[in-house]
Amino acid sequence: MNILILGSGGREHSLAWAVMQNPKCDRLIVAPGNAGIAQIAECAALDIENGGAVVSFAEENAIDFVIVGPEAPLAAGVADRLREAGVLVFGPSADSAQLEASKSFTKEICDASNAPTAAYARFTEAEPAKAYIREQGAPIVVKADGLAAGKGVIVAMDDQTALEAIDDMFGGAFGGAGAEVVIEEFMEGEEASLFVLCDGDDILSIGTAQDHKRVGEGDTGLNTGGMGAYSPAPVLSTEIEARAMEEIVRPTMAEMKRRGMPFQGVLYAGLMIKDGQPRLVEYNVRFGDPECQVLMMRLGAQVLDLLHAAAEGRLSETQVNWANDHAMTVVMAAKGYPGSYEKGTAIKGLDALPEDSSNMVFHAGTKAVDGQVQAAGGRVLNVTARGDTLQEARDRVYEMVEGVGWPEGFYRRDIGWRAL
Repeated sequence: MNILILGSGGREHSLAWAVMQNPKCDRLIVAPGNAGIAQIAECAALDIENGGAVVSFAEENAIDFVIVGPEAPLAAGVADRLREAGVLVFGPSADSAQLEASKSFTKEICDASNAPTAAYARFTEAEPAKAYIREQGAPIVVKADGLAAGKGVIVAMDDQTALEAIDDMFGGAFGGAGAEVVIEEFMEGEEASLFVLCDGDDILSIGTAQDHKRVGEGDTGLNTGGMGAYSPAPVLSTEIEARAMEEIVRPTMAEMKRRGMPFQGVLYAGLMIKDGQPRLVEYNVRFGDPECQVLMMRLGAQVLDLLHAAAEGRLSETQVNWANDHAMTVVMAAKGYPGSYEKGTAIKGLDALPEDSSNMVFHAGTKAVDGQVQAAGGRVLNVTARGDTLQEARDRVYEMVEGVGWPEGFYRRDIGWRAL
């Protein structure tokens, strides 16, 4: 099979790494890719949010299967264009992608399918939103309705923070994503992620993970796209996972199909768990980043078969083979992230680190310049390891982190602390 993966981050590097292990993969192209991906696959310059350009590229390169990594091309309808052109694609339609692209759409679906989630209100103007916050009081959660690259959610522990978030969102801090705002009740409990493949009819759970969103140790400081993750998530027991599938995911998928927008792809359900009851925090319509990295590390070569079955509507005849293992990834980010940071700094020592089925450094924001790997983003590397226990995976991953020569970078030293 000739396969095209769209994206340029750590999620796409880990997807490429897993797909490459499958003997069914004859040729792999990643567009646009990054310095790490270029070491294992072909990279191509391509505007991945332009459906017409992606279709032309797929036809010119005899691509059999396209895997869409990030959310922006999905929201832009790239999967729709590929399907119209008869190209097999893993990723939902633009209509289905509203489960991530619009918080208010998701709430509407939850209401219709009785899926347990936080109470909410939606606003298109600042003053009524502020009045609602003053009435409800903190803690409270303020969300930009649209896509904001994982940063459009403010968990406000006091009224002032919430009111400032309203000003920021309606003031254009998140671009068009903040034109509408959803305000939710603050849910207590422990958060974890459940990943489910969907083919429009059937669903298949492919694992759980927990990530650390805040920049500082002890889960303090600003929210980020994620500073590390581990899998499986101990809080998501078999019983709670089964409840989440029956009470949240399955009714959502049935409602989407009833509305004429059956969901095909991966559904990431962010769950808040308290006293054994899962409630939906949010849906994403693609693999989480950096959760994808730990899932790929544990799943390996079977990933291609699973995604292919979902794209072809064959999930009912598919199963996941889990090893009884654990994986952890630690994000190395540029100093200053999630605020302003320097780009173009050199990263050394990567060649000396192990690369095998239990140890990998996935590149997130890198580029190759004159034979040297340079930082080209905020989150730059995902140092990832697998072990028989979470402690073993943690020991391995931090040993690898120590071997990276990048003084302009930083990382959290406590990934996995909740579970350990």
